[in-house]
Formats: sequence, structure tokens, C-alpha cells
Amino acid sequence: MLEFALVFAALLVMALSGVAGAVLTVRVLTGLGLGALIFGLILGVPTGFWYHVVLYRLASAKTHLSNTWWLSPARLHVHLSGAEQQRIRPWYRIGGVGFMLSVAGGLAAIAGLLLDR
Repeated sequence: MLEFALVFAALLVMALSGVAGAVLTVRVLTGLGLGALIFGLILGVPTGFWYHVVLYRLASAKTHLSNTWWLSPARLHVHLSGAEQQRIRPWYRIGGVGFMLSVAGGLAAIAGLLLDR
């Protein structure tokens, strides 16, 4: 079901981006991109930070963490119990959504600025 939702979302984004290119002006595209970028940063940075704090607290009690554990923190999920994974899952997902909004908004803003040239 998750895979279906991801494929559907990707197709929807591609279709909407085609329509947006025909309907939206370059300034509107740039403004929407910057808005999504800022919203993604406001959403993703605090939740991502808190996810890393909670994950560090839970995982460091069970295993030794290297100095670069934060570069690939999802590998530490296997050391957590089901209840602990439930505890970090909302922060993990919301932080990921914020990251994706930041990337998509940044790309849209860059595209708008390049088209404006």
C-alpha cells in the first residue's frame, strides 16, 4: 500500500508540475518554491533535531555509537524495541517531510529563477 501511495504521489507531482508550468508565471513559481523551502526548513529542522536527540538517548543506552552515527541514523533503528521505534517514528517522518519540502521548494525556486533569465 505504501508503494502504491508513493508511485501515485510521484505521478501526481509530475502531472501537476506540467500543469503548473503552463499556468503559473515564473514569479509565482519562484514564490511558491521559496515558501515551500522556508516551510520545509521550519518544519524539518526542529523535528529532525529532536529525532536525533531522542534516537541518541535511546540507542546510546544499548550500543556504542561512533562519532559519525548521525550521518546514517536509520541504521540504529534495529537496536530499538518496538515501543522505542514507535516513540521516534513521528519525528522521523515529520523531519523527512520537512526535508522533502525543502528540497522540492528549493528546486522549484531555482527553476523559477532560471526560467526568469
